[in-house]
Amino acid sequence: MNWQEVCEHPSLKDLPFKIELDELGKVIMSPVKIYHSILQGEIEFLLRSLLKNGKTLPECAIKTRKGTKVADVAWASLDVLSRIKDESEASIAPEICVEVISSSNTKKEMAEKRQLYFEAGAIEVWMCNENGDMSFFNAQQPLIRSVLVPNFPEKIEL
Repeated sequence: MNWQEVCEHPSLKDLPFKIELDELGKVIMSPVKIYHSILQGEIEFLLRSLLKNGKTLPECAIKTRKGTKVADVAWASLDVLSRIKDESEASIAPEICVEVISSSNTKKEMAEKRQLYFEAGAIEVWMCNENGDMSFFNAQQPLIRSVLVPNFPEKIEL
């Protein structure tokens, strides 16, 4: 299955799960809890408030070498947005990709997602744990805070 087929499949369109594809085209579904939605919404709001020359993208599908991964929140500059806005999955990653970590996610899985987003063109990847604690990364290392959004808080309050 490819991402376009997933998007158009009538039985998949209303599922209460986050859907991704692995490198073999298999559908991967992850249920989300309310705290996940709250954190996702707050991160999107803060990004939209702090960065004006681009757009936030909740549930942004990104094509990677290991299938379609969906960042919980992403931010794309107007330049990147002009290149991906008509695609069903982003051929290049937005500059910032954010994952809200669920209890079902492993450290290995999250490290792999970070790497895949960087390979696809992300400049920073952020992780938010279940308590709202933020971690920021560039392709080389963890960061103390975001370079692209230095005023972004280190903790999201629930």
